[in-house]
Parts: sequence; C-alpha cells; structure tokens
Amino acid sequence: MLRILHLDTGRELRGGQRQLLLLACGLRERGHDQLIACPHESPLALRARQNGFRVVALDRGAGLPKALRGLRREVLAGGFTVLHAHDGRGQTLSALASLGLDVKRVATRRVTFMPRSFGPIGLHRLQYGPTCDAIVAVSAFIRNLLLRSGIPSAKIEVIHDGIELPAALPDAAGRRQARGQWGLDPEALVVGHVGAFTPEKGQDVLLDALLRFKSVAGIQLLLAGDGPERTSGRITELLGKAGSLVRLTGWIEDLESFFAALDLYVMPSRAEGLGSSALLAMAHGLPVVASRVGGLPEVVEEGRTGWLVPPGSSSDLAIALADAASDRGRLRTFGERARERAALFSSDIMIRQTESLYQRLTLSEFG
Repeated sequence: MLRILHLDTGRELRGGQRQLLLLACGLRERGHDQLIACPHESPLALRARQNGFRVVALDRGAGLPKALRGLRREVLAGGFTVLHAHDGRGQTLSALASLGLDVKRVATRRVTFMPRSFGPIGLHRLQYGPTCDAIVAVSAFIRNLLLRSGIPSAKIEVIHDGIELPAALPDAAGRRQARGQWGLDPEALVVGHVGAFTPEKGQDVLLDALLRFKSVAGIQLLLAGDGPERTSGRITELLGKAGSLVRLTGWIEDLESFFAALDLYVMPSRAEGLGSSALLAMAHGLPVVASRVGGLPEVVEEGRTGWLVPPGSSSDLAIALADAASDRGRLRTFGERARERAALFSSDIMIRQTESLYQRLTLSEFG
C-alpha cells in the first residue's frame, strides 16, 4: 500500500481538479491511502469530502510559513511516501514543505506555456530539479515543451488524462428529453461546448463562426460554463447577435444530459494541454471539431473522428461546421469511431499508469 498526498491550489472545479478526484477514487479501489490538500471550502474540497476523502486546508491566509509548517506536519504524521502536486503552485508548496524528507515528489504539468526561465539557472530547473522526482505530462505536446525547456527526458512521463465511458448511450427518447430541457429544436443540428469562459478556451471564436454559419437553417449552440470572459464586451456582443441560436446553461453538473442533447462537439481552444472535455464528448459518441493546437491532435483523428482547424480562425471553424452539417450519416459514423477512440483514454489506463509510476519511484527504479 502506498501513502499519497495530493496537492492542488485551484479554487474552481476544472479539468485538473476532476482528474485528481478520478485518480484518487481509482487509487483507493487499489488499496492506497490518500490525503487531499487544497483550499478550504473550494469545490474540490467539498467534492473530495463527499467522496469520503480526508482533506487538509491549503489556505495561506495565516501566512505561507504557517501553511508550510502545517503541511509538513501532515506529511510526517501520515507517513506519506509520495507527494503529487497537480498544479504549479502545489509543486512549490510540496517542495518547500518536504525539504529534507525521504519522500518522492511528482508534479503534473497540463498548461501549455513554456516554463519560466529566469537567470542562468532558470526557475523551472529549481521547480523541476532536485525537489521533483518525476513530471507527468498530460500529452506528448506538453512533454516536448518540457524537453525544450531543458527538463531531462528521464524525468518526464506522458500519462494522458482519463475519462469514464458511459455504459450506454441515450436512445431517441432520451435525446428528445435532453433537448427539451433547454428548449432545443428536436430536429436541429445541435452543436455544444463546455468550459470555463477564459480567453484560451475560444468561445468568442465559436460564436463568431456560428454567426458566419447561421444562414444554414436548423443549427443551435448549447454553451455550458461560466467565467471572467462570460460578461466581456466581445462575448456579450456576439451573444446579442446570435440571439435564439444560443442556449446558455451556466455551470452544469449533469454532463450526461448535456452531451445527450448534442450532434457535434466543438473545442475552439487557442491553447490546450490535452482536451479532456473533447475526450468526454467522444466517449458519449460525439464527433469533434477542434483547434489544431496543443494536445488536441493527439485526441481527434482528422477525417475519422472529427475535424481539426487552425486556432483562432472563425472562418475555418465555420467551414468545418458546414462540412459536418452536410452529412448527418457521416456524423453518426464519426461519433461511433470517436467512442472507440475515447476508450484508449479510459480512466483505468490513467490510474494504472500513475500507480505504476509511483511504484517505480518508491522502488528507486525511475530515471
């Protein structure tokens, strides 16, 4: 049995936090003892407690030294052998709180910007140097970024994000019910996207593409999520022009119902480490139109499970939407292939590979 402490400093429940929970649940089934350190009363903390995990607060309101002392006490008292940081700040806390301790430190890297390199040594070489035993890159794209930053290849392990495949897909009645929930036309071509409204997610590109494509009758967009860009001038302007073509859901928990309402999923990202929501859509039998950026080409097979378009190009995205809409039979075929493709990214694979990494580290066989 391994004793693992997971760290995450995010204050929202986004892809990284969902992956942490998925991993922790799978490792628990394999008999490993775990603690989750994250901000007090964050969505991750609440969800972790609901799933029966012990949670320790990472809040820094009382000062960084006190937070580090508290975290170090937890590491010592729990006898943890692996500290897994799921974001950059978590990795810094992990390194500082465990200095001099006989533990193995793992850092997951999912962001697409190059690690910072200040001075002759470079901040990233300190962050991923002696205080980090292994780095999990969620895509080959991220791995290549790390290599270009000077990180030794022996420290990097590519482990794709995992998804859970639904046992069955909704029938025609289930699809009608899902569409009725948001007032969607039962016969429309329904396109969907779910994600935080941030610049890199590209909802403005999707809305602009929709406006270019709206002359084709019978298309509707189901847009889920919230965030700082939701009320920006550009998004507000585009939503005003799109009018009844768009349904906004806000944050939703029932992604099963969301995907059941769709014919096509769109991932218009300007940057993306892998694209776990595209994988989820594929698991639900949906073809995907995605930006050719980051790890998305590792997920979407162009001409087989979907379309890849240049990032930031609403005109190219509109052309892909028109092509997708032109043949509903092909959409269904692409969706069937997408579900098969998604099985290669199952959560069982992700959990097993991560467990194997931990075991190699603790047996001093890594690198």
